[in-house]
Amino acid sequence: MAVRRILTAEDPLLRAKSKKVRQFGDSLKALAADMFETIHAACGLGLAAPQVGVLRRLCVVGMPAEYDEDGELVEPAKEYVLVNPEIVRCRGEEEMEEGCLSVPDYRGVVKRATEVLMKGQDLDGRESRYKATGLLAQVFQHERDHLDGILYLDRLESSDKLWRVSDENEAEEVEDILAEQG
Repeated sequence: MAVRRILTAEDPLLRAKSKKVRQFGDSLKALAADMFETIHAACGLGLAAPQVGVLRRLCVVGMPAEYDEDGELVEPAKEYVLVNPEIVRCRGEEEMEEGCLSVPDYRGVVKRATEVLMKGQDLDGRESRYKATGLLAQVFQHERDHLDGILYLDRLESSDKLWRVSDENEAEEVEDILAEQG
């Protein structure tokens, strides 16, 4: 396993549509393992293959464990691999705060479905389906967008819904980053 370099928003590869995965085997499994290693190193939740320079329809998601107010484990950490993912159904909609490893130092507010049903394949080519709500649904949608060359910046309704994390009071560069995407 290896930590891969994450491409940033100005890289044209992030705007290309990814190709369907047709061959399943050790190289696909190695790519997924590298992608998990990369999101763990970057403290992210999800990563799509185009973000590491591979134009294939593959994304990985690593959800952290959840604990209640007493520190008791409610939900263990879980990892998801989505090969050739499709959104089968969406329900609900709400504005959600979002960030991206390919858009470092920025956060924005975008509208996403609150519930999704995803279908695709696992690393062996077997069909997989996931019903997701809340944060997991948001991450699935975000990573799926990457496979079609869409960044969350494209889903912003206005530039005032994007801000720099390192200095929330400073609005500089927001218009520049949006202009680069437009």
